[in-house]
Amino acid sequence: MLVDGEGNSIGTAPKSTVHGSDTPLHLAFSSYVFDEQGRVLLSQRAAAKLTWPGEWTNSCCGHPLPGEPLPTAVARRLSYELGLRVDSVDLILPRFSYRAVMDTGTVEHELCPVYRAVVRGEAAPNAAEVDAVRWMPWDRFAEQVMSGELAISPWAREQVPLLVALGPDPLAWPAADPAALPPAARLEPVDRR
Repeated sequence: MLVDGEGNSIGTAPKSTVHGSDTPLHLAFSSYVFDEQGRVLLSQRAAAKLTWPGEWTNSCCGHPLPGEPLPTAVARRLSYELGLRVDSVDLILPRFSYRAVMDTGTVEHELCPVYRAVVRGEAAPNAAEVDAVRWMPWDRFAEQVMSGELAISPWAREQVPLLVALGPDPLAWPAADPAALPPAARLEPVDRR
């Protein structure tokens, strides 16, 4: 979903056509997966990915399908990319946005709310999406990202200080109000019972 600077939907475009040297602002999400001990799951993007191939990053990123609520998109992508079933998905940073340029000139430009997901069990990465995964204690991960010791994707590098500001225990971070999401992202989950 393409969005304007205020986060309003202005149309859609196939993912394959929007990532280039003049990538328009579009709706996405980032998620940080934690286990019950508060460890964060990092993923290494598959070498075949168009943007930041082989780069270590947060657990999972993605784009919602047209009409798909972001929490549903988070759960769908975590299942597809990492074989995980989530116990909970919480909105943490409703208005995060960034623009980053690869050495090749390819631009990523996203309005990208950030979610925390809590899971039990181990990841089973989809090789088309993820080359490797590893669990790290949150405090060590955050320290290494902020010191520059750990090479990480540009969006995660910008997100981590914002997450650290929420407190030392990621399981205790307050969930944000979904009303703070940009207008294009304020879709309610559908009860399919």
